[in-house]
Amino acid sequence: MATTPKPIFVLNGPNLNQLGTREPEIYGDVTLADIETMCQGQAAKLGLSVDFRQSNLEGELVTWIQEAQDSASGTIINAAAYSHTSIALYDALKQLDQPIIEVHLSNIYMREAFRHHSHVSSLADGIICGLGAKGYTLALEAMAGLIQSKG
Repeated sequence: MATTPKPIFVLNGPNLNQLGTREPEIYGDVTLADIETMCQGQAAKLGLSVDFRQSNLEGELVTWIQEAQDSASGTIINAAAYSHTSIALYDALKQLDQPIIEVHLSNIYMREAFRHHSHVSSLADGIICGLGAKGYTLALEAMAGLIQSKG
């Protein structure tokens, strides 16, 4: 596949900067830096590039989603806890005219009931949950196909 002119935004929400030490029984011992390295490698294999970001701030994630409209070919998002609470992220994602894939490290349907609903899911072209860090590389593979079919 030819290199896309715009990167894939990989956006990560609150507390994901604590991966590797935060609840390893749920999230494993992989760090967010490890996941970024995996994504960079997978993107290169697919002829893509990624712009990998993390914020604990809802408004910053909204700004990045708005930026994605003109600066990204697609958006992969792990909104973390904001998936279940943020209408602001929903409204921002709703405006995107590009593929969206939602990723969660854990299986949100095997966890607390309040995690079973995601505002992001109804806007996503695909959802990957419960596969740990591998979910990100799978999302990139899927994104490559979505971009190619759209192009």
